[in-house]
Amino acid sequence: MNQRRISLPYGKETIEVLAPEAQLIGVYSPKDIPPVADIKAEVRRALANPIGSPSLQDLVRGKKKVVFVADDNTRLTPTDQLIPILLDECNQAGVSDAQITIVIALGTHRFMTQEEIVAKFGAETVRRVQIKNHPYKDDAAMVDLGVTDTGGRILINKEVYEADFKIGIGSIVPHHIPGYAGGAKIVQPGVSGEETTAYTHLLSVRAPRSYLGVLENPVRTELDLMARKVGLNTILNTVLNRHGQVVEAFFGDVVEAFRVGVKRAAQVYEVLIPEAADIVLSSSHPCDLEFWQAHKTLYPSDLAVKAGGIIIVVTPCYEGVAKTHCDILEVTPHSSSQIRSMVSAGQLHDEVAAALAIAWAQVKERETVYIVSDGICAEEANKLGFRHFTTAQDALAAALKEKGDQARITVLTHAPDMLPVIRQ
Repeated sequence: MNQRRISLPYGKETIEVLAPEAQLIGVYSPKDIPPVADIKAEVRRALANPIGSPSLQDLVRGKKKVVFVADDNTRLTPTDQLIPILLDECNQAGVSDAQITIVIALGTHRFMTQEEIVAKFGAETVRRVQIKNHPYKDDAAMVDLGVTDTGGRILINKEVYEADFKIGIGSIVPHHIPGYAGGAKIVQPGVSGEETTAYTHLLSVRAPRSYLGVLENPVRTELDLMARKVGLNTILNTVLNRHGQVVEAFFGDVVEAFRVGVKRAAQVYEVLIPEAADIVLSSSHPCDLEFWQAHKTLYPSDLAVKAGGIIIVVTPCYEGVAKTHCDILEVTPHSSSQIRSMVSAGQLHDEVAAALAIAWAQVKERETVYIVSDGICAEEANKLGFRHFTTAQDALAAALKEKGDQARITVLTHAPDMLPVIRQ
């Protein structure tokens, strides 16, 4: 039988897997759209053509305290190249660097180190303005803005809220909780308190399947409302190709500019697949740091595989399962209904982790999950409800043995940044 050699990104390395050519539906990646020739020129073009908003200089002129809310090192947004341009625009409007602070939208991720901050934001930005990690566990650093119509308490970083101008900086990509990352997501969970993040994450798993690629959904509605409440009316979002290079930039209103950007993101990340597979082999790249990021591999894979099929997640997970949610392995052995009951009974102190555990359980209840990872041991994989393999080749061989010699295979090379669509 002819075998096809397939290369998969594995963190900073590449691994190869042999798959039977006759059983392969295809190897899919985000579209390889060429990047813009000049990032700075593209950002200036976006700033000169605001979507649903006045210009940045008009918005920021006369302001005393400005905050940039920017994504962290789990995202590929080239903030080191974007932010100096924004700083220069603010300077031209009469706002000095001393009046500007960057708050890193960590959500519930760990603090970035100084070395990571320099790598992400660039030496120029670090020299010009103060950069702070978002202290999501510090109640004293939050302001309570009341509750949404559906009962979600809005706890927001006080420094962000009290600034008289704030702009969100990030990228638009399919995401399992609000449909797409970008726009208002920089506020929730970016600079929100843990209770607020738990609320939206639990809201997302009321549906039987993730909202990946679903633009209009209850979570996005809540995020947009929270961003308005905080006063984040402006964003600079980029759409990136699979190499993390800028394809297009979008500046303007937090809702309108985001929705225009989603149309471009769909052109990059949507992949048409002729049929659902028995086995989906997926790399977690570029979400390789820990399983708290790599789990995003599950939801595109879930869309590409048949019910009862096998998902093989290939991920290095350099920092293990979850740095800031260490107790999650105590929850993951349970079913989705059991975890929901535990949340309702107030038995779980980390409801953000509980929400993700429910999302993982929903996938496991439809499909079997194999994992290939140097950073997650067999015992941890077992607690996650996954079957651990040392190599991707061994995992694929086991899947083929289970599913038979007619099993159909799909490969997703950058699964977290993909939106598989099965042709009907």
